[in-house]
Amino acid sequence: MTRLPLIAALAGLTALTACAPRDQALPGERLDPRAVLSPDGPAVVGNPGPTTSALSLPPVRGNSDWPQRAGSATHASGNMALGAGTTRVWQSPIGAPSDRRHRIVADPVVAGGLVFTLDSQSSVTATTTGGGRAWTSNLRPAAESDVSVSGGGVAYDGGRVFVTTGYGELVALDARSGGILWRQRVDAPISGAPTVANGVVYVVGRDASGWAVRASDGRVLWRVAGNDAMAGVMGGGSPAVSGGTVVFPYATGQLIGVDASNGSQTWAANVGGSRLGRAITLFRDMTGDPVISGNTVFAGTSSGRVGAYDLATGVAKWEAPEGASSPVLVAGNSIFLVNDQAQLLRLDIANGGRVWAQKLPYFTKQIVRKQDKVWNHYGPVLAGNRLYLAGSDGYLRVFDPATGALIGQSEIPGGAAAAPAVAGQTLYVVSNDGQLIAYR
Repeated sequence: MTRLPLIAALAGLTALTACAPRDQALPGERLDPRAVLSPDGPAVVGNPGPTTSALSLPPVRGNSDWPQRAGSATHASGNMALGAGTTRVWQSPIGAPSDRRHRIVADPVVAGGLVFTLDSQSSVTATTTGGGRAWTSNLRPAAESDVSVSGGGVAYDGGRVFVTTGYGELVALDARSGGILWRQRVDAPISGAPTVANGVVYVVGRDASGWAVRASDGRVLWRVAGNDAMAGVMGGGSPAVSGGTVVFPYATGQLIGVDASNGSQTWAANVGGSRLGRAITLFRDMTGDPVISGNTVFAGTSSGRVGAYDLATGVAKWEAPEGASSPVLVAGNSIFLVNDQAQLLRLDIANGGRVWAQKLPYFTKQIVRKQDKVWNHYGPVLAGNRLYLAGSDGYLRVFDPATGALIGQSEIPGGAAAAPAVAGQTLYVVSNDGQLIAYR
């Protein structure tokens, strides 16, 4: 009986609540908070725009090899000879595909008539330029039972193939047979590709360590430490080398210039800043690997910043509020990149001013509340005075570098998993379903 007054009171309160007026929507324009926080404002920090819109490109040149990520130890690839580049001439399996637990992240490299690839589970395959398999080698350590590890990359030099793996190893193989020549243990996983120059292999560990390893026998020559990060992006940046300087990228957005002869640090720079209103800005990994052109280093992060830095001192020449998902393409008076908002951009090399922007497919789903995944776009590479971009959405796209107009495309069955390589007037792409595909 004592509960009846309480029940009556609750019922009355419920009735009053039900009778209360509903909140009225305030009048006015609705704006996306991300658009307000990250508007399409000036493309250059401290500079209103590009110095010129006229395009100047390097001459087209033939090449038989593409031995490292982005074509060379400097990551500056140039303008390669290629026909239309959109006719698929063959495809060949390279091993395990990408799936929920494993990812293919390594770019293909080409040397000595062979194309070298790394699948999602640490197997290296050599394929002839005609599409036939030459050999395959599984690099998982004998004592390692875990098969959930992914990451790594490939480089070629002097008849040897150098491979980094998520198991924290740098492995050298004979390019003709696939036989393992030596293995060097690194203290942390390596998600980026190795870089080879002057008989030395350079790699970046995920514990912010830079390593210099002698290519002939795997002996460690020196190490250098950077600032450690809580997390990074799979398939992170690889070092760039020019003359006596090695530039190491780290997951904090830090660049370190190192004397190649003894490992002493000569400068440090930070690709600072981020695009407001985007969750990806929590990761400042150097997804835009350092690219050395002349006396300038170009680099970008996944969080919305790209810049140009002096090779001798690390002093910033300019910075622009654009992320970079691959090494930027330096070509004549311009640099080209895919930014963190799925736009193909052309920037002025003198000050980073935006010349044009071409929108690319972004979210995998159109319904806003389900937009939790995005398409990846790898490249661009410059060949035959055209820009080529490989997308995980299943298309190889061709653009006019002067205007950004789409001028051609071809299907990539399974979608691209890494950036293209161009050699022997052929463009090679690795797909997510574990296929090496050749286009001419």
